[in-house]
Order: sequence, then structure tokens, then C-alpha cells
Amino acid sequence: MEEINNLPANSSINPLRLPLDCKIKHIPIKRIFDIFFSLIFLTISSPIFLLISLLIFIKSPGKIIYFHERIGRGGKPFRCYKFRTMYKNADQRLKEILETHPHLREEWEKNYKLKKDPRITPFGAFLRKTSLDELPQFWNVLKGDLSVVGPRPVVKDEMARYYRFKAYKILSVRPGLTGIWQVSGRSDVHSYEKRILMDEHYVDNHSFSLDMKLIGKTIPAILFSKGAY
Repeated sequence: MEEINNLPANSSINPLRLPLDCKIKHIPIKRIFDIFFSLIFLTISSPIFLLISLLIFIKSPGKIIYFHERIGRGGKPFRCYKFRTMYKNADQRLKEILETHPHLREEWEKNYKLKKDPRITPFGAFLRKTSLDELPQFWNVLKGDLSVVGPRPVVKDEMARYYRFKAYKILSVRPGLTGIWQVSGRSDVHSYEKRILMDEHYVDNHSFSLDMKLIGKTIPAILFSKGAY
């Protein structure tokens, strides 16, 4: 995993030498579905995009769209888009929180999340609870960074720290907007090893019918907001 640790922030080349038994997977029908599904969804949901953008602008100063670098297929980094859910000085707040609260630092190092995150705005908490903050990621799907269904998109540090040799398998496909983890309780799945096993299971057992099943399960998972924070 040294290659990932040394990955330049603006790298556009594949930083990983995937083994012969785990080459990058090209699934044309999956890509065609991603494009058509995203175009239809973005067209239908455009009024929701406008309303959310307006509310973010009114309730909290700063940019409407936030991006965070994630690791995509083949180890290529990309900008993952989201509606901004945090205060403008969130990075500074996080630094201060982790320096002064050891128990929160431990929670962050374990999950890369804080269950009661003081950086999140009240409206941002609603967006996260309903997963509406992730709607801009359909642009990532159109660009080819993401698939509608796939393993979780994670940051470079997570991939290097937790995935290790399994990174080569997980990174053989595009990460997804939804997947097994997202419909299985999300952040309530406390074991990171279990999350990785879910990603690995998806890569090993991918099929069009599995994708349709996971998409179908995503809707009630969002409505009931299970494990979302």
C-alpha cells in the first residue's frame, strides 16, 4: 500500500499495479445503465437540487457544493461531490476538536466519522439523515468516477490503513453511490472489517440483478435513515 500513501493529490495515473488475477473490470452494460439512470434522475430531481441549493445559501454562508477527494477504480483519485453540510470553517473545527477531546479523536480514527459532529449545520444534519447531501454525486456517475451501485468510495488514508492487500480487488471496479453497506445500516455497522467484507462480497458476486436489488433496498434505507449521520 506504499503506492497509495505516496499518491499525489492531483495524480491522474493509476498508482497501483493490479495483480494479473484482479485486473480493472470493464462492464459495458453497467456503464450504460449508470448513464441513463443518472440522466433520468438528474432531470426529474432538478427542482429538488434548486431548493436544497437555495436553503443552503440562506442558512449558512459558503459554497453550496463541497467536494472531497476519494479513491476510484484503479486507484485513481477523484473529486466526490456533495451538498455542503458543514460550517465554512469545518476543517479548523475538526482539528481543534480532535486535539482537545481524546474520546472523539478515538471515534474519528476508528470510523472516520463523529456521531455527534459539531461541524455540521442543523440543515446539514437533515441532509445527511436523508442522504440528500449525496445527490450531486450523480454528476460523478455521469463523469465515470462512480457507479450507481458499487463498493463504498473511501479516502486515501482509509484505503491504506484498512484495506491493504484487499485494495487491489476493491479498486478493480468503480465505487458506488449505494451498495451493500448503505442498505445494511451504514454507520451502525461498527466493524470496519465487516464493511470491507461487504465491499469484497459485492466485487465477487456482482450481477445486474444484484444491482437492481440493492437499488430497490436503498429507497427504504433512506426513508428510515438507518445508520445515517
